[in-house]
Amino acid sequence: MTAELLARRDTLLGTGAPLFYTTPLHLVRGEGVYLYDPDGRRYVDMYNNVPCIGHANPDVVEAMARQQGTLNVHSRYLHEGILDFAERLTGLHGPQIESVIVSCSGTEAIEVALRMAKFATGRQGIICTNATYHGNSEAVSKLTRLSLSQNASADVRSIPFPETYRPILEGATEAELCDAYLARLEEAIRSLQASPEGFAGLILCSILANEGLPDIPAGFMARAAAMTRAAGGLVIADEVQAGYCRTGTWWGYTVSGFTPDIVVTGKPMGNGLPMAATAASKALVDEFRARTRYFNTFASSPLQAAVGLAVIEYIERENLAANVATVGAGLKAALTTRKAGHGFIGDVRGVGLFLGVEIIRDDGAKTPDVERTVAIVDALKDRGFLTSNAGIFRNVLKFRPPLVFRQEHAEAFLEAFDAVLAAQ
Repeated sequence: MTAELLARRDTLLGTGAPLFYTTPLHLVRGEGVYLYDPDGRRYVDMYNNVPCIGHANPDVVEAMARQQGTLNVHSRYLHEGILDFAERLTGLHGPQIESVIVSCSGTEAIEVALRMAKFATGRQGIICTNATYHGNSEAVSKLTRLSLSQNASADVRSIPFPETYRPILEGATEAELCDAYLARLEEAIRSLQASPEGFAGLILCSILANEGLPDIPAGFMARAAAMTRAAGGLVIADEVQAGYCRTGTWWGYTVSGFTPDIVVTGKPMGNGLPMAATAASKALVDEFRARTRYFNTFASSPLQAAVGLAVIEYIERENLAANVATVGAGLKAALTTRKAGHGFIGDVRGVGLFLGVEIIRDDGAKTPDVERTVAIVDALKDRGFLTSNAGIFRNVLKFRPPLVFRQEHAEAFLEAFDAVLAAQ
């Protein structure tokens, strides 16, 4: 049946549409942290942050059905629901975040944020890291993994992502390392300022998720934000992966210690219903509105509002932030203890329920071991735990389960993980 599905997929979706795992997985049902295949085999989902409050969450299902059965139209009619949702969402931030532009995907929301920064500053240049990913459109994809591609353009500069594991300055103290990375940012700002494009802003995932969740030198994020504003730019926080209590707090920027001017959220907002948002001050949003005729047929709808509110209310009612902080800290500590007995575990990092384990060759040179990483991901899948590999070298085991992942799930995973490690 798998071969038949693959053949149909190649025909109907185009050969090469991405799939996970060496042997792709066929899924038919989800519930909470669990996913099921056609034979009824159960898997613990440790990867998907789209169903952040669990697959088939009954609160979301009820809100979706109720609203769709009552009214669902586009945003060019008055409706209280989207205002209630926007009020709740902005209220989860500090006073600098007042208004929201709702869309349907992270890519759309990032593009709005970039345009917003460019309109506000009157300049075009954007700085990102050299191993980031923010979306798939032509404009946004110019920011993607610039160290590994030829996508550089006149209005984009990349900087080395700040990290302590493979630092740009060997043997430096953490403070010296922070200064070295900030010097690269200053260089990129000056480069744009000297160009016709000028400097509009800095965009960062708050926890550098696609870079591999590196440990960031202390103080870098706050100082980078201050440097950006001093140069007349705006700070954009991509919270698509880091936000919605993924880190044990509502926002990754809280953990990383900086205050953004523009915040982008996405996947977890609708627990499976396409939702995204670009949030900023009213002045920034008003400027964007005045300069564009931006409209999204499926965004700011009563359906999005009802589901978005249901997700926020469930997270708060079930105190999922505390669950994420507690279970995540315990899981990270347990993973860290495994490092001593396995030379191919180079690093354990992350925060809350977004953790990474870097797999390297046991050669004393921190050489990324992608082949072993993929083998571990496949072996965990065979034992009923769905993970993936990520990071700049694709050698970081990525653990990002729904926020309803509990201690018993972590303990079951660690048992399977130990068995997989022992077989390596």
